[in-house]
Amino acid sequence: MTSAAATAARARTGGPREDGPKILEHVLGWTLVLVIAMLVTQLGLL
Repeated sequence: MTSAAATAARARTGGPREDGPKILEHVLGWTLVLVIAMLVTQLGLL
């Protein structure tokens, strides 16, 4: 078994090369930021 065959036979673990749609990740991230900002403002913590 060559090293290339051994590398190809390994199970994929969902590393950085298997990212999903990046736009969805960004939108969800910014939504979380806005929700936290609104919560902080409403509670008077800022």
